[in-house]
Amino acid sequence: MVKLNKIYTRTGDDGTTGLGTGERRLKSDLRVDAYGTVDEANACIGIARVHTATTYPAIDAMLSRIQNDLFDLGADLAVPDDGKPLGYEPLRIIATQTDRIEKDIDLLNKDLQPLKSFVLNGGTPAAAALHLARTVARRAERLMVALAQDPREHVNRDGLKYINRVSDFLFAAARAVNDNGNADVLWVPGKNR
Repeated sequence: MVKLNKIYTRTGDDGTTGLGTGERRLKSDLRVDAYGTVDEANACIGIARVHTATTYPAIDAMLSRIQNDLFDLGADLAVPDDGKPLGYEPLRIIATQTDRIEKDIDLLNKDLQPLKSFVLNGGTPAAAALHLARTVARRAERLMVALAQDPREHVNRDGLKYINRVSDFLFAAARAVNDNGNADVLWVPGKNR
């Protein structure tokens, strides 16, 4: 169990932070950037939940599960698998978490209007917040992919799949709260030329 008694430690005053392994990394390190951006996506989902809590309880429950999973993903990224024994079992994203989010996407998608164009970010306040969360989740995914390209680093493949599904889910959820797509704001190519 995590126990936080002190908020500041001063250990990061030199521009470094500690990974779950105890290793110190620069706060600008790609791994730190990746799990920091996962946290940012989680915060954006928290803002979206302000709009979904009472009006869309089923979607809000899905978002709540995703928020918890994103903390799992951050923990996964904060403890890189370097093949050395840790003395404990690190928390990793597993395939069943991705399977569950796919079921949630399918549930939302069955009632959505077919798309005739790309969707502009907007519509209801809930949809706008979900679209913002989606774009931040995509940035987290890009950072995780970049990290995985470094031969010295390891990124859990299930974590990569999961963050990809998160942004897919957020897109479907944004459309769902936009009257199942009826209130989507669609892109009209060249409209303002």
